[in-house]
Amino acid sequence: VLPALTIDGYISAEVVEGAFTRDTFQRFILREVVPHMTAYPGKNSILVMDNCQIHKSHFLVGLLRQ
Repeated sequence: VLPALTIDGYISAEVVEGAFTRDTFQRFILREVVPHMTAYPGKNSILVMDNCQIHKSHFLVGLLRQ
């Protein structure tokens, strides 16, 4: 289960059989989370992730810094 949460509640959640991969995680972030984000310091402008290996993506970092 992969949830995307804000202080107001859930944005989205996805369930996969087995484990998430870097590709399935990136797809979830791009399709389900990024559309709800705004420029800093706006609402939903900060994405917090732990140091799980699938979160360490140069592609996502570059995309989200724009």
